[in-house]
Amino acid sequence: MIKNSILLFCLFFSTFIFAQQPVSGTMITNFGKTFKVENPGFKTDTTHVFKVVFDIARTFEDPSKPNTLLETAARFINMHELAGVPKENLKVAVVIHGNASQDILTDSEYAKRVSESKNPNTELLTALANNGVQIILCGQTAANKKISKTEAHPNVQIALSAMTALVQLQDQGYRSINF
Repeated sequence: MIKNSILLFCLFFSTFIFAQQPVSGTMITNFGKTFKVENPGFKTDTTHVFKVVFDIARTFEDPSKPNTLLETAARFINMHELAGVPKENLKVAVVIHGNASQDILTDSEYAKRVSESKNPNTELLTALANNGVQIILCGQTAANKKISKTEAHPNVQIALSAMTALVQLQDQGYRSINF
């Protein structure tokens, strides 16, 4: 019994000691924490130009936290930066539609429509845009949800539709990531 307890303690302690902690990237420091992967079997081609578009149509229940799907775009940038991919080789876009449209509202509009607080995505959207991420809102969603250009984050572009933006970006070589 004591032997088993000691063994269990040692296993727990060693797991605790050697467990990796998430790290922030230097490009987007407050969002998109990631883990450094030492010696992966599938190597990352750091000379490759990564062109990705995140198709984001949903939001989550807690209006006080950033949309985790938007944060995934930051994570993509940070993990590739940590792996040695140059910033100029990271071409990232996010296409927002459906219920995720509330996550690109200005702070004042978010407070009116969603929660009585500021938009928790504002800082993330600004950080993404400052790192070259295209933030595109579906024009059909914007019209349906009555979101004008002035009610959206200043770095948001409005497209004819999410479908149009996704097709055009994919025609430009972007790969779609949809969760």
